[in-house]
Amino acid sequence: MKTQSTKIKSQTFVMHPFGVLFWQEKAMLLISDVHLGKVSHFRKFGAAVPQKAIQRNFDLLDELISYFTPKTICFLGDLFHSSLNAEWQLFEKWVERTAGDIILVSGNHDIISPLKYHKIGIQVISEIELEGFLLTHHPEEREGLFNFCGHVHPAIRLTGLGRQAVRLRCFFKSASQMLLPAFGEFTGSHILEPGEGCEVYALLGDTVLTVPIKVGRRKRRLTK
Repeated sequence: MKTQSTKIKSQTFVMHPFGVLFWQEKAMLLISDVHLGKVSHFRKFGAAVPQKAIQRNFDLLDELISYFTPKTICFLGDLFHSSLNAEWQLFEKWVERTAGDIILVSGNHDIISPLKYHKIGIQVISEIELEGFLLTHHPEEREGLFNFCGHVHPAIRLTGLGRQAVRLRCFFKSASQMLLPAFGEFTGSHILEPGEGCEVYALLGDTVLTVPIKVGRRKRRLTK
């Protein structure tokens, strides 16, 4: 795996090709938009999605925990796609075998009762403010704080010499904010146009790729 590291406020953050961010000094793993249950939702309504896709998110999570050995796992919203379904039992089993604290910063899709999470030892909160950083689901701008968030499912479009184009999930960073890519399978993505001062790190196979930024006349705001 080829990761990329960046320094923000004298803290080190490691970007992994699976689309997660590891806060090195806090041993905290940040994961956004897993959308557990979405595969089951598609299968319920007849979509030809293989059964093994349900297990893939848990396999990737296990691999990440083995790689980083975090003390804290923080989900930045939209952990489950909607209401309880069969994937909740798989999630409970995953929590039982996973060491460390687990926190859910709730997102717009997180409609499962916090009591269900509390019962299995997961803290559910609206945001985290810690040492000059703000962890949220929706992008936020707050004076003096650097924001890590999800929700947007950022992607970048790269064009080759023959005008071939590829769409890649990415970490999208501005002066005061970093959007994390969606972690979950079949979550979709939203192409962003980087402006001056932005940094983009695309996910390509087992590599986090730094994307050279060319600022054109069209610029899209990072937050809505």
